[in-house]
Order: sequence, then structure tokens, then C-alpha cells
Amino acid sequence: MPIVVNSNTTATVASFNLSSANDALRKSLNRLSSGKRIVSPADDAGGLSVAYKLNSKLQRTEAVRQNIQSGISYLQVQDGAMVTVAKIVDRMAELRTMASDVTKNTQDVENYSKEFIELQRQLNQVRREKFNGISLFAVSRTQAVNTPPDLRPQLDKANAVDDEGRTYQTFSRNILTTADGQFDDGNVSLNVINMQYVLSLGGIDTRFINPATANLINNQRSVAAANGSTGDGQQVFINLGNVNGENMNDFSEGSAAGSVSIANAFNQVYTADGFLKSIMFVSIGSFTNIIQRIADARSENGAEQNRLGMVNELLIQNQTNLEAAYGRIMDADMALESTRFAKQNVLVQSSAAMVAQANQLTNIALTLLG
Repeated sequence: MPIVVNSNTTATVASFNLSSANDALRKSLNRLSSGKRIVSPADDAGGLSVAYKLNSKLQRTEAVRQNIQSGISYLQVQDGAMVTVAKIVDRMAELRTMASDVTKNTQDVENYSKEFIELQRQLNQVRREKFNGISLFAVSRTQAVNTPPDLRPQLDKANAVDDEGRTYQTFSRNILTTADGQFDDGNVSLNVINMQYVLSLGGIDTRFINPATANLINNQRSVAAANGSTGDGQQVFINLGNVNGENMNDFSEGSAAGSVSIANAFNQVYTADGFLKSIMFVSIGSFTNIIQRIADARSENGAEQNRLGMVNELLIQNQTNLEAAYGRIMDADMALESTRFAKQNVLVQSSAAMVAQANQLTNIALTLLG
């Protein structure tokens, strides 16, 4: 190998080795200080892409868990309200039973009725309870259904109320949802108890105010702007509005097929909130049905809580597995990385020493010129 002055390839190679070892030392130091295997996209571009998607899924799963916890809290508050409703209804049934005693005079019955009415007001207040601004119970629901021409039922000898009459309506049991969508979107579906159905005291929930305006309609086939209501599940009941259209909205069909009947108005006196005023307007048997509905509602609430509890457990498992998958890609092996750090540290120091030695090689030419 010739002795030259203008070039020193040995020092250049040693300098490159020093630079490479120094870069590796910095990467190892960054990984040890951050605890991550991928500090920059250049470390592992593909792995970073996968880790990013896993982390996004992990965050959504955590958000769904929070929604689930809120849903469980909602159901717990709802169940607490139904416990109160059950106590109120039990007391109302007790009052109704005592009022039916033949030894009670009119004043005694009136005294029972006073507490009965106050309990109704409390029921009305409970069914309007809210959780974070969301109603605990569904009180009504309206849905329009357009019937095809070949399926429109024939109305024969139907009693109708003209535009001057006012119609009050209650609804049969409809389980509503406060949230809708797929699980992956982070939505939680909750069944909302229809308290208006649970506390329904009448057989057919259709009644008219000012029935003197009723007229008789023969062979009327088409109905427009009809307000729907439900009955006892055995017939189809419709409140008629205008009778000169082509669509029939909001009807409920029971076991009687191919016929539509219009319920006669109740002659009981209802309050503005849909409850009976007097204690004697409610039969003792009605409370048996209400108690059964409350039991069904609480059972449904418990089933919902169990379902959400199982979903929460599933989310915990998914979250654990996602964290493990994310960690395998992103987390640094501290034992392995500390070994690499020690290795690169030694290489940097030795490379620096060798660069210093290589820079002295050209000094040999000076001795020859000596």
C-alpha cells in the first residue's frame, strides 16, 4: 500500500463506522427513553400503519365501554324509578280494595279517593323522570303507515268525529331505543319502558271529547289524516279525521283479520295526564294487570342490564387483546434494547479512537521527508 498525503481512506472508513455507530446509539437511546420500538415512521413504516389502526380501534373500544357504563347507570336509575312506581301502585290497589268495602260510606270513599288522586299525580311525575336530560320512560309514540290500495280495509258503518271534535289518544306498548346503530360505531341500544302502557287502566284506550259531533258513515273505503290508537289487541281501532283521502295512517291490527271497528267513547272522566280521577273508576282487576306489567318491565330492565354487563366483559377482553397487539408492535424490549445500547456505546467510543489513529497515518510521510 503506497504512502500518500492527499488522501486517507482509512480515516474515511473509520469516520463512516463512527457515524453509523453513533446513529444506532441515538436510536437505541431514543427507544430506551421513550419505551417505544418505533420512534419515527422510518423505523418501521408498515408496523406504524398497523399500530395506528390498532390504537384507533382501542380508543373506540374504550369509548364504547364508557357508553356501556352510562347505559348501565341509566337502567339502574330506571329500575329505581320502577321500584317507586311499584310501591305507588301497590298502595293504590290497597286503597281501591278498601274503598270497595260495603261498610264504607260515601265520605269514606271520598277520603280514599283523595290519596288515590295524589298517588296518580306522583305516578305522573315519576314517569317524567330523566337521566342526564333523557327521559327514563317512553310516554308515547307515533308512526305513519301507508297501506297499499289492495290492502286498505273497508270501513262499514263507522262513527266519525268532525273537525270540531278533539281526540285524545294513548298508545300500546312500544319499546323505543335511545341510541341506534352498529356496535363498531360506539352506539349503545337501550330499550325504554313505555310507562304509559304499563300504567294503562282502560281496556280500549280510545276516547272522544265532544262526541255530539259524530256522524254515521256507510261503506267508506278511504281515510286520510287518521290519528292512530291501539285497543285491546283483538281488533283494529282508528280515530277518524277527514274521510276523503287515500292513505290510512297509524293503525294497529289485532287477531280479527279483514275488519276495522271504531271503538265507542269511554264515559269515564280522565285527567289531562290520562289518569282516572276517581278511585271507583278503576277496577281491582286492572291493578292485577298493571302489577304484571310492572313485573315484566323490571324483568326487561334486568335483562338489559345483564346484556350490557356481558357486552362490557366482552369489551374488556377485546381491549386487553388490542393493547397486547399494539404493544407487540410499538413497545420496545428494554432488555434487548439495553444490550444494543451497550454495544453501540462501545462501538462509538472505539470508532472515535480509531478515527483519531487513522488521522495520524499521514504523519508517516513526514518522517520520510525528515
